[in-house]
Amino acid sequence: MIIKVCGMRDAKNIREVAGLDIDMMGFIFYPRSPRFVQMISSQAGIIPDYSPERYNLAVNADGTRNYVFPEHVKRVGVFVDEMPQTIITYVYNYALDYIQLHGSESPTLIDNLRRTLVPDLVPDVKIIKAFGISSPDDLQQCEAYEGHADLFLFDTRCPTKGGSGTQFDWDVLNAYHGSVPFLLSGGIGPDDAERVKAFNHPRCVGIDLNSKFETAPAMKDVELLRKFIKQIKDE
Repeated sequence: MIIKVCGMRDAKNIREVAGLDIDMMGFIFYPRSPRFVQMISSQAGIIPDYSPERYNLAVNADGTRNYVFPEHVKRVGVFVDEMPQTIITYVYNYALDYIQLHGSESPTLIDNLRRTLVPDLVPDVKIIKAFGISSPDDLQQCEAYEGHADLFLFDTRCPTKGGSGTQFDWDVLNAYHGSVPFLLSGGIGPDDAERVKAFNHPRCVGIDLNSKFETAPAMKDVELLRKFIKQIKDE
């Protein structure tokens, strides 16, 4: 099961969460989100203030080693109806592995992003299309993205574009018969381990964790995550 922890921003918190048994880490580049990641200027150009790239230095002058962001933890940038060129800039500056589109982005935009990035800039970049779900009818919008997105993410339909901390009825997903695999999102919390393990859908490949594991927006409770992940991983 893929485990994605989204809404990261604080450098120390990033290092701690990256050390857990997770597969993806999400950074939100949507200015209206309380988890929005700011950027700063430096002599080297535009550098993300909290980017894991800052900790990928191998050896210091005195021989000590800096923290290295685990290679298996893929970096996901979350965008909402952003300009394609801006997305491409973030992909480059943050060395993103995944682009997660959480607005009304079209299949054509996805294709254009892929053509721009692959193969010259980011050969292996993957694209996640998120959908707000409240009823089986909401799943019909997925059909247009078959063959365009690499992954879907099913979140709770809400006006805030995610991060609401509320769950939708997972039984609704029985109506999903597409071929694109998906991540389950939307208010999954520390008490939901057994429910997640019991959820069975042939296209569900993982879960997305965010606000229910926070002590404040963008600050994750590392021990709460550690305990939950152990429960999920244990057979």
